[in-house]
Amino acid sequence: MSDTKGLGPAGEEIAAAYLAGKGYSIRHRNWRSGRTEIDIIAENNCFIVFAEVKTRSSGYWVHPSEAVNVPKQRTIIFAASNYIDTYGITREARFDIITVIISEAGHEIDHIEGAYYPTM
Repeated sequence: MSDTKGLGPAGEEIAAAYLAGKGYSIRHRNWRSGRTEIDIIAENNCFIVFAEVKTRSSGYWVHPSEAVNVPKQRTIIFAASNYIDTYGITREARFDIITVIISEAGHEIDHIEGAYYPTM
């Protein structure tokens, strides 16, 4: 895919379809808290899941999950806290990273469940 502006949204579509196929219910996509955006908020029987989606074309140098560094994790955790307060969520939260590698031949998904945790 040569259109880099379309790469991120395409990856988010693929990730949302993947989660739905795994039985997750998608609550929100691209939910904003201030300047922070959570790509996908989903739930299953056990968790409310805050998923950060990172998409790359084939031939990347660093694995896309490496882009979700500690400062990025902190902003997502803060936004997730706002989401939980706003919607009165009582379910346990989980923070996942979904990477999507798009190539001419198709796409590859890596779903890292519980990729990071809130710290005190």
